[in-house]
Amino acid sequence: MKDMKEKWWKNSVVYQIYPRSFCDSNGDGIGDINGIRSKLWYLKELGVDIIWINPVYPSPNADNGYDVADYCGISEEYGSLEDMKALIQECENYDIKIMMDLVMNHTSDEHPWFMEAKSTKDNPYRDYYIWRKGEPGNPPNDLQACFGGSAWEYSDETGEYYLHMFDKKQPDLNWENEAVRNELWKMMNYWIDLGIKGFRMDVMDMVGKVPDEKIIQNGPKLHQYIQEMNRETFGDRDMITVGECGGSYPEVGRLYSDPERKELDMIFTFEHMLVDELPGKQKWDLKELDLRDLKRVFGKWQQELGEKGWNSLFWNNHDFPRVVSRWGNDGAYREKSAKMLATALHGMKGTPYIYQGEEIGMTNFPFKGEGDFDDVESINMYRERTEQGYSEEEIMKSLCAKSRDNARTPMQWNDGHEAGFTKGTAWYHINPNYREINAEQALEDPNSIFHYYQQLIRLRKEKPVLVHGAFEMLCPEDETIFAYTREWEGTKWLIVCNFYDKLAEFKYPAKGRVILSNYEQEPELSLEQIKLRPYEAIICQIMV
Repeated sequence: MKDMKEKWWKNSVVYQIYPRSFCDSNGDGIGDINGIRSKLWYLKELGVDIIWINPVYPSPNADNGYDVADYCGISEEYGSLEDMKALIQECENYDIKIMMDLVMNHTSDEHPWFMEAKSTKDNPYRDYYIWRKGEPGNPPNDLQACFGGSAWEYSDETGEYYLHMFDKKQPDLNWENEAVRNELWKMMNYWIDLGIKGFRMDVMDMVGKVPDEKIIQNGPKLHQYIQEMNRETFGDRDMITVGECGGSYPEVGRLYSDPERKELDMIFTFEHMLVDELPGKQKWDLKELDLRDLKRVFGKWQQELGEKGWNSLFWNNHDFPRVVSRWGNDGAYREKSAKMLATALHGMKGTPYIYQGEEIGMTNFPFKGEGDFDDVESINMYRERTEQGYSEEEIMKSLCAKSRDNARTPMQWNDGHEAGFTKGTAWYHINPNYREINAEQALEDPNSIFHYYQQLIRLRKEKPVLVHGAFEMLCPEDETIFAYTREWEGTKWLIVCNFYDKLAEFKYPAKGRVILSNYEQEPELSLEQIKLRPYEAIICQIMV
């Protein structure tokens, strides 16, 4: 096995594709696999090495594909298995690797396993899922589903409850059953043999749950299961693996990603994505960002993983709103703040993830009312909070800020029909700002957000200090400045970012040679006292 420092994914950058909203090749309004193929040139131009593709398996789409009905098939709306094989081959031609999204905590209730499991109590597939006795209206315990309501659903066919930690159409698999695990390993090896080079594993920290004890994340057998998965599937392959472990903290993060433990390469933690909600409340209970909280979380993960783990770096994905609207400024300073946020993230230690449209500064959608939302979580939240007496204004404020639908509007390719996403009618709203914000315009403008991301990606490939350098957070209590250093074999870089639209002062006892900035700069700067303009970001090498 390669040494941790030599792993290819350490200086790579991942680009996440939400296929339904990326590019439609056949005019039916739904993005598809051939649409992805048609844009590989664009991804190569950007410079990314890996594309993470959200689920493309057959699915009833109760949760936009995260309710899988066939793990080894391709949904007709996205194309065919032959299309997928062609994409794999074409990615190889572009030297781009594919990371598949695996949903192994649960299936669709329309998966053949569950159709069998619910038919009779003595069916061979019964134990593939988690069943408990109970009377109608009296579930086994008070576990709540992540999308709201009870996590237990009564099944009339056999008079028992099944567990679903998400939608009722997403019954949880029983990982205690060795047969379930063997089916999953078989499926993973199928995709590996087809040429897949990585896996992103949905809600991986939940698969070891003990529902009777209300242990949902980080259950006692979790790491045993992951080590078994490593042995039986990707362990001896040169792949990239990342587990979605939203409730993790660094001590647990090291368990997942310490190479000596033979589990995963890295995990997604959501700790930094929760700093603008009220403690102990739901994501919908908003508070203003306190930059000190964000720095505390990032600094903790950067320092505490050390050489015993690896960070995933992200601002956006299909489950979170657009970062330029959330923590940047999607008005007058959209380009400056988008570049600043990119600088702050890509300068840290870890593998950066770019979500489609982030590289051109796509923004949240201007939702007007209940009928604008598509996502099951948003729809459930609207209904529940209405019943709880929240005002329409309060509900819409939270949804506009945090709805997952913000990330799922179609990619804005040009200023033409449906933003160039489809020749037909798009399956979901096109953001009305597509005439000003689109990829075609970004490619033509040498000062665009796209070209700034391109430079950040190039730096990660060319400069070992960005990959391996030790991280030190500076001025942790400053409420405006996000600054840190990276140091590696005698080279020291300073990354300093003004997170707000006001002038800010920063001091560092040295001179710096500017590597990259989102403003015009002199080649060399005295850092003894500098005034940072709104959303200004600078990467410079400290001069000795």
